[in-house]
Amino acid sequence: MENYRKILGRNVRAARKDLGWSQEDLAFETDIDRTYISGIERGVRNPSLDMLVKLAKTLKMTSPALLRK
Repeated sequence: MENYRKILGRNVRAARKDLGWSQEDLAFETDIDRTYISGIERGVRNPSLDMLVKLAKTLKMTSPALLRK
């Protein structure tokens, strides 16, 4: 089985960098703690569906796009 936390982390990091944002910028825009963003990007956090949707909207993506390989 694929490690979707790692896939999500890679996609969040890439989308964040495409926007020219730091982890702190993304944390501010989503009202999420920066350390939680870091955990998502490293694949050690397992965000809820609500969190996934919130991240996708902030990153101007769809939720399924965040889980694509």
